[in-house]
Amino acid sequence: MNEVQGKLAVSAPAKVNLHLTVLDKRPDGFHNLESVFLAVNLADTLYFEPIEPENSIEIDMQGINSPIPTEKNIIFKAVSLFRQKTGFSQGLKITVEKRIPLGGGLGGGSSDAASTLLALNKLAGSPCGKDTLLEMASSLGSDVPFFIHEITAAIVTGRGEHIQPIETPPMHLVLVNPGFPSDTAAAFRLLDDYREREKDYANDFLSIFPEKEKSVYNEIISRLKELGAANANLSGAGSTCFGVFEDGGQAQKAAEAMHDSWEFSAFCSTKQ
Repeated sequence: MNEVQGKLAVSAPAKVNLHLTVLDKRPDGFHNLESVFLAVNLADTLYFEPIEPENSIEIDMQGINSPIPTEKNIIFKAVSLFRQKTGFSQGLKITVEKRIPLGGGLGGGSSDAASTLLALNKLAGSPCGKDTLLEMASSLGSDVPFFIHEITAAIVTGRGEHIQPIETPPMHLVLVNPGFPSDTAAAFRLLDDYREREKDYANDFLSIFPEKEKSVYNEIISRLKELGAANANLSGAGSTCFGVFEDGGQAQKAAEAMHDSWEFSAFCSTKQ
């Protein structure tokens, strides 16, 4: 976090699911997961600016094609929850430079929400400890708690609330988004339907998507491997695919090559 012309600027990093196994469905309707989250240096930037009157909020989402209604924006939900918990009443204008694809399996909305909680806590004089922030984060979404920890990598279990930080070597990645979003809740419903219909305990998403989507994902993954990725897969429930490269130069060339076919093709590295 830093001050930029009177505004508090916060970086909200994306994450990649290097590994994901979907386990049993829980009584609360969520699923238990086993995943490895890796934060990368592709990030949204959020600017927090005080405005009048008290308790007002303006959210300006830059870099997206379709506006998000304020009441449905997870940033708005994070602000409302923080105000409810703490009584913080400062009016705010929040400007978001959006770089992480919406519905892309990279945790962009979750990271924005976590960054909002962290920023508000700073602006309010740190009334909340980490446990309180994590409690709020968990109520906003399964991926949000990971970003509260501000770590590089973790083994994530439960519905996302159990986070064990791990050390990872520096990694170079290419992220490729096919140009359409993936609805996480709908993907989990597909998984449940597949398990019930096929009596097969599929534990990830790539195998259960309709053929049209699956063929696009497989095409991207295959191409990343051809370009030298040591590992390539779908991040989370999609829609972004990733390739992990041992050499940064090779990864940059691969990102350029993928950009010929896919508009969003980004080179990134492990967040430090």
